[in-house]
Amino acid sequence: MNTKYLDLLSQKYDCEEKVVTEIINLEAILNLPKGTEHFVSDLHGEFQAFQHVLRNGSGNVKEKIKDLFKDVLSEKEIIEFATLVYYPEEKLKLIKNNFGNQQDLNQWYTEIIGHLIKLISYASSKYTRSKLRKALPNQFVYIIEELLYKRDESANKEHYYKKIVQQIISLGQADKLIIGLAYTTQRLVVDHLHVVGDIYDRGPQPDKIMDTLINYHSVDIQWGNHDVLWLGAFAGSKVCLANIIRISARYDNLDILEDVYGINLRPLLNLAEKYYTDNPAFRPKINADKKVSEYERLQITKIHQAIAMIQFKLEMPIIKRRPDFNMSERLLLEKIDYDKNEITIHGTTYQLDNSCFATVNPEQPEQLLEEEEQVMERLLFSVQHSEKLARHMNFLMKKGSLYLQYNGNLLIHGCIPLDEEGNMEKLVIENKTYAGRDLLDKFEHYLRYAFAHPEETDDLATDMVWYLWTGEYSSLFGKREMTTFERYFIKDKKTHKERKNPYYYLRENEDVCRKILMEFNLNPDQGHIINGHTPVKEIEGENPIKANGKMLVIDGGFSKAYQSTTGIAGYTLLYNSYGMQLVAHKQFNSKEEVLLNGTDVLSVKRLVDKELERKMVKETNIGEELLKEISNLNSLREYRYMN
Repeated sequence: MNTKYLDLLSQKYDCEEKVVTEIINLEAILNLPKGTEHFVSDLHGEFQAFQHVLRNGSGNVKEKIKDLFKDVLSEKEIIEFATLVYYPEEKLKLIKNNFGNQQDLNQWYTEIIGHLIKLISYASSKYTRSKLRKALPNQFVYIIEELLYKRDESANKEHYYKKIVQQIISLGQADKLIIGLAYTTQRLVVDHLHVVGDIYDRGPQPDKIMDTLINYHSVDIQWGNHDVLWLGAFAGSKVCLANIIRISARYDNLDILEDVYGINLRPLLNLAEKYYTDNPAFRPKINADKKVSEYERLQITKIHQAIAMIQFKLEMPIIKRRPDFNMSERLLLEKIDYDKNEITIHGTTYQLDNSCFATVNPEQPEQLLEEEEQVMERLLFSVQHSEKLARHMNFLMKKGSLYLQYNGNLLIHGCIPLDEEGNMEKLVIENKTYAGRDLLDKFEHYLRYAFAHPEETDDLATDMVWYLWTGEYSSLFGKREMTTFERYFIKDKKTHKERKNPYYYLRENEDVCRKILMEFNLNPDQGHIINGHTPVKEIEGENPIKANGKMLVIDGGFSKAYQSTTGIAGYTLLYNSYGMQLVAHKQFNSKEEVLLNGTDVLSVKRLVDKELERKMVKETNIGEELLKEISNLNSLREYRYMN
């Protein structure tokens, strides 16, 4: 090994006893059961539903409570206890209002603290004491450890333990302790969180999801197509930025830009007011529980048109300068007969409805008005100087990737582009051909380069980020074309259909899935592909478990916009040392409903895969890292202490 590295390592382990102790510790950890992984996907800004799923660990919290207290607590008491663990601050207020005197409340405090200590002991049974200590609330670490590790066979300490709890209550610390224990439980039931794409767009609070993830104890993210759109905008892509604003207008979600990220949309509104009027094709989709005045609706409709036309114009120069993208048929503004208000696509002529081409020069349809150019410059400046957005995008880049090989599974938001025979599709980039894993690695290279060089706004890297959003062989899009223009302006719904990559029907085939796993150096006998991106229509009988269990699709409709189509409100996946379970969720209405009625959003748990032998840490990604550490420590021992 590199002796300089060993010299540095010896500064931390400056005697043989420290080296030996750490080797013993790491070797022991390798033989613990693996922690529980929690997979979520396609959150689309639905913070309240996401937060609830995170707090209950997709049912893991209640499951442990049932295991531990099924013979002690009634079903109603189990629900009450679980709700307290999910929302301790709010539930405590409700519970305390039900007590008529302090003595009864103190008795309840004593019982519930005892239950929480038992629950934490049970939930932490496969963790080291050191790891548990890090999860405990700082101000109560000593007290909790005393209660957790009490051994009272001889009754010598019985009064000691009772006095600890009594003093906590009498000093007014019971609420703080209960809240701390509840959050510790939430943390212990999930060792690691995977977000398999699409945090952004459609829903109202992606920023709160990002804040939650930033503060989460262990997380990784596989970028979705909507996430890449936001990364692209921050990296300097005006066409990505136009798409973000258009989607925000379409779903009545411009507040996320203005109020949360401080992006000034006034210049865009002024432009929209000047050139556009009401247009039914561009009216926003507004949630039934939200009140919007007709004036506000009209403003959004105008902004929606203005930014859509800017987007269509900005796409055209990229398509022309990147012939390898093979998107010339999407130069739709050039295919319009502006006198007849018609367009010819694939040899068929269609009448245009709800057209709004006031800013388009028929001779040079890609040309932005000077006003449009100025608006986009100001918007881009505002985006790139938003401190909060910078924090979120930097975290998304740091924790994110296009795909992840983790504990034998392949996590990818969208697809691996395939041809009809199941072969990896090829894309030529700068005279070199890429396919499969190499293609995804190249996509990620360009995205990271664009993010690191935001001043280069018309380079191949920035164009490639947009291609990830809409290109035929993008692993995040996976369709032949994005028919946004057609959905706005052509009534014939045949033109709205977006032809999917063969991956989306070939993934039902176990042999195809095994081939993909091998492409990513994963064991096809044990591994799974975990996808998001395409909502599973359970209401129509579609099964999220495909290819004899090799393919798991966990986008079931967190986004309210999809729930009428899917029939549920999202899937999540749990993977512990015993195997995998897929969880289907009912629609989440409100935290208040959970608090008052104990209503939960879990529907059905389905066994995906049961481990023949319980999986240990040594068989995981973390185990690989620990084995490297052990090897380094053994090398240090030989180099420094055994010569």
